[in-house]
Amino acid sequence: MLRTSPINMDVEKLFHMTGGIGEHSYAKNSSLQKKASHMVKHITIEALQEVYLALAPKSFGIADLGCSSGPNTLSIIKDILEAVEAVSCKIMSPAPEFRVYLNDLPTNDFNSVFKSLPDFYKELKKERSGGSPSLFIAGYPGSFYGRIFPNNCLHFVYSSFSLHWLSQIPPGLYDEQGRSINKGNIYISESSPPLVSQAYFKQFQDDFSLFLRSRSQEVTTGGCMVLILLGRIGPDHVDRGNSFFWELLSRSLAILVSQGQIEKEKLDSYEVNFYTASKDEIEAEIRREGSFELVRMEMFETESQLEKVSRNYGAEVAMTVRAIQESMISHHFGDQILDSLFEIYASVVNEEIVKEDINPIQLPWFLRNYN
Repeated sequence: MLRTSPINMDVEKLFHMTGGIGEHSYAKNSSLQKKASHMVKHITIEALQEVYLALAPKSFGIADLGCSSGPNTLSIIKDILEAVEAVSCKIMSPAPEFRVYLNDLPTNDFNSVFKSLPDFYKELKKERSGGSPSLFIAGYPGSFYGRIFPNNCLHFVYSSFSLHWLSQIPPGLYDEQGRSINKGNIYISESSPPLVSQAYFKQFQDDFSLFLRSRSQEVTTGGCMVLILLGRIGPDHVDRGNSFFWELLSRSLAILVSQGQIEKEKLDSYEVNFYTASKDEIEAEIRREGSFELVRMEMFETESQLEKVSRNYGAEVAMTVRAIQESMISHHFGDQILDSLFEIYASVVNEEIVKEDINPIQLPWFLRNYN
């Protein structure tokens, strides 16, 4: 049989949020991410204002790593401008010029971001009664698991809901014949052998360490990073948090197998390039790598079950996950299953949320480069 393992997938070329502004686009289906980012906005503002007061750069270098496309991309830029302008006004100093570098994988829909810039600049100018900040926005395509920018050119790095995506499917998920050791699952589940969680954790360690090492050369001494990751509370990889959504997607794919819409071998060979690290795992890696000082860390859960059920939470989650996973699922299974798969997924999520709440965890980190 022809090997179809995703270990052959070039994640950097294939993985991207669904572009454009259509019904299934990330631009139309990223409200959950925006709400979650807003919950930790105070940490972002605190880090920004601290680094500005400490370094007082005349040209403020900022990078948004994993920027994707859609309204969230420009929303965070606006928040950054307003936070720094507020501080500069308070200390009666001219606001700096802003160099904003938008980074994501090369397949990201940068064009939709660039097309919306004229209106964005016009809005900024209008809000400032004809004046506008000195703002220069550029796209930097490429994986952030490695160097992207020149040495010491950044004062502030922001990355929201990106670092839980791995650079590749963990090689340790496959035996010597290239067959998955995690059959029937697309992520860590109760039926997964211990080697599965070990393989995912090892890949996260390698990726996160490389990320920190790369940024330490690009961020100036005293510069800061705010990293917002999906995570988990404790050592158990299987819980009713972020990992549970993958368990429900596995169930939905299994239903399509039972209906004959996809082959069992296809499901057995599909894994996601995702890992929800715990607070302790992330903190240990930050300390081991040694380039950044941990200033602050918090943990947040999402809203109550009642609010979720009342607004058809399943459909919203399904649209969000589709906008994120469509490129990978289409490549592996074919795009003909997408509508059926996510209709089933929405139904499965709603069935589960009625039984018991699902509590996704997000972990925001405020780090300072002291090298």
